[in-house]
Amino acid sequence: MERLVFRILQDGTVEETVSGVKGNGCLNLTEKVEEALGVVQYRKEKPEYYEQSNVSFQHDQNEIKEQT
Repeated sequence: MERLVFRILQDGTVEETVSGVKGNGCLNLTEKVEEALGVVQYRKEKPEYYEQSNVSFQHDQNEIKEQT
């Protein structure tokens, strides 16, 4: 489950934490909010950022290989 948590500090700084998202999907999820809030001053990636989503590749078994 995707989850966004915002924490507003006394100086007006907004901290944003994303959980439940693997890879750089968190950037797509928060893009519009960050644009509305202003300039991102600092970004710290969590370990999930470096994980890959479930990706599958298909190989065409009927592919003809050229012989040399």
